[in-house]
Amino acid sequence: MKYSIGIPAFKATYLKECIDSILSQKFTDFELIIVNDASPENLDVIVDSYSDNRIRYFKNQKNFGAEHVVDNWNKCLSYAKGEYFVLMGDDDLMEPNYLEHFEELINSNPTIDIFHCRSYQIDEQSTKISLTPVWAEFESVYDNILNRMQHGRLQYISDFVYKTITLRQNKGFYKLPLAWGSDDISSYIAMGNQGVVHTNTPLFCYRISSITISKSGSEKRKLIAYKSYEEWLFQFLKQVPNNLEDQLLRENIKVHFYPFFKRKRIITLKKSFSSKSLEMLIFWMRNLREYNLKLDEVIIAFFRFLFKK
Repeated sequence: MKYSIGIPAFKATYLKECIDSILSQKFTDFELIIVNDASPENLDVIVDSYSDNRIRYFKNQKNFGAEHVVDNWNKCLSYAKGEYFVLMGDDDLMEPNYLEHFEELINSNPTIDIFHCRSYQIDEQSTKISLTPVWAEFESVYDNILNRMQHGRLQYISDFVYKTITLRQNKGFYKLPLAWGSDDISSYIAMGNQGVVHTNTPLFCYRISSITISKSGSEKRKLIAYKSYEEWLFQFLKQVPNNLEDQLLRENIKVHFYPFFKRKRIITLKKSFSSKSLEMLIFWMRNLREYNLKLDEVIIAFFRFLFKK
């Protein structure tokens, strides 16, 4: 079997539309793995409405929840029989030629472990509202990190296709709270010394909605995830690349590295004060050293939020 497509499912709202987009693929050599994360919604009735033998349905006895959602990502991976693996959000969509186009990329680059496509953003009515930027056809891991840090370039877990054996050798998707940055680090690890091959044909549709997982979870946990992301990248950048080009890129990343995470911390702190501002201010003042923050950063973020400047 060529492809395994995993859906870590919890929300019912767009699940049928997501499944339909996968079963409508022009390239048909795939399995669809749906893992119900002990959802309180009736996902069974949706899945049971299909008779397609490519669907494999599993139900978790215990809910991993939003904070540990990467565990359900890896549960999907554990069931995979395909040579390549795709992880889909339960509210996102594939274009009909998603697998067909990736098949062409893979056949042309058989030694590469990870592939990527351009993506649409869609709204709650599935209307295409935006398009992610153009990439180079090939990027090293350092190219990719630099573009992510320097330009805040959008990329999602489902616009990547992984070689399954490589993903498993890397111990699955990298776990961070709320999966906040897990997609980035997982892709960096898979790129390794070989990089990533990209197509500028939009093949994936990422849904922007009020029930997207990125809209959920505590800001405290997101800040912890950012800190863990930062620590992983700091360790990664200690490695010495094999060629001069990557060494120069590594040094350029370092220039943008701290401003990127400092900005993310301030944004996250600002959001944290939205519900219990005083309580959160006290929390961060008590934990300056743990999160490598300065007192003036916390106070400035607090008052900017209060006065909306």
